[in-house]
Amino acid sequence: MHPLSKQQLSDGAAACLQLQKTAQDVHHKRPFSAILLGPDNATVVMSSLSLSHVRHAESELARNAAENYAPEYLAESTLISTWEPCAMCAGTIYWANIGRLVYLASEKELQRVVGDGNPENLTLDLPCRTVFKQGQRKVDVIGPVADWEPKVIEDSRRYWGSRR
Repeated sequence: MHPLSKQQLSDGAAACLQLQKTAQDVHHKRPFSAILLGPDNATVVMSSLSLSHVRHAESELARNAAENYAPEYLAESTLISTWEPCAMCAGTIYWANIGRLVYLASEKELQRVVGDGNPENLTLDLPCRTVFKQGQRKVDVIGPVADWEPKVIEDSRRYWGSRR
């Protein structure tokens, strides 16, 4: 797998955050998005929004990727997500054979933004690294990304501020 340069990480993060903004502003969806970078770490080959509380952006993208790309290709690809994937999404990323995950903001921060007991998003305190560690193959994980976490949080508060 090719290393991800700072510029590639920044470009991918910007594209993912822009997709999250579009999700809210154009499609009236929850503030979660994911993109898949091809092995060159630059080409966005797929993207997804959160469709519902059970059809998360990361799991939708990973399922679609697994149906459309060879496992060897996905092993060299990078999924970038605005938020740390939950256990369901981490499992789907693992089974899809995606080689690297970058998440911009942590599940702990999401819980703070969403609020305790919010029925629209009852977060799980189960880090994606814990899920991946139980598997038989390695998934490289980068996140949270310090320069991007505050931006994701700020954008997400536009949605969650009225739903707490």
